[in-house]
Amino acid sequence: MSQADYAALDRPEILAFVFYPRNDFTRTPSNASDYFIPVDKDVSISCRFYIHGRSSPSILYFHGNSEVVSDHDYIAPIYNQLGINLFVADYRGYGAGQGQPTLSNTVSDATNIFKAFVDILHRENYCKDIFVMGRSLGSISAIEIAYRYQEEIKGLIIESGFAALINLLSHLGFPAASLGIKDPEFPNLARIRTITVPTLIIHGEYDQIIPVTEGEALFRNSAASDKRLLIIPGAGHNDIMWIGREKYFQAIEEFALT
Repeated sequence: MSQADYAALDRPEILAFVFYPRNDFTRTPSNASDYFIPVDKDVSISCRFYIHGRSSPSILYFHGNSEVVSDHDYIAPIYNQLGINLFVADYRGYGAGQGQPTLSNTVSDATNIFKAFVDILHRENYCKDIFVMGRSLGSISAIEIAYRYQEEIKGLIIESGFAALINLLSHLGFPAASLGIKDPEFPNLARIRTITVPTLIIHGEYDQIIPVTEGEALFRNSAASDKRLLIIPGAGHNDIMWIGREKYFQAIEEFALT
């Protein structure tokens, strides 16, 4: 499936249902650096790099909906304590980012952000071990990068992600029959069947927004020979990291550092 397939979803009623931009952007923490990556004419995306060290592996992280880079000022130190650099990217209209998000430009922007991040690591002499991670809405961006740049990344992490966008919209109450897309495997399920890099799927047992069956479908269909599934008992969509904190970060540490 090609990137152009997203155009059928770029309708105002769908975009208003999918995206909830926030414009929060805090002062840069002492252990971080901010980057504004150009993705289009007069449009840049705000990103924040939380640094452990130049010899450490890095995770390029695409956050969930209604979240912004600044939310990770309190989460990134946990990654740093594990020995991992965390580079968090916003979307258009989120954080200090400009423009308006669509599904098409979210996907194309992800590839531009990935290329810019690779350049940053090279220019500033960081370790080139890159993992790509997407939470919820961010699973689209992370899986797209893994699909296109498998030879340049060490692994893929999906947290609370979905297999098929049309099924997700139906689950959330949107009339999916009006979408104009009939493929029940679009986009993530179709992509992950071709992704062979090591893959970690994390999902909450009682996720009411994106059911755990979506994470299980991604796991079953992953083409990776090294694939792992962690279901956090008792966790929902927005409390997964805290209810299952020990298991959550242990899985990421083992995946990225061993």
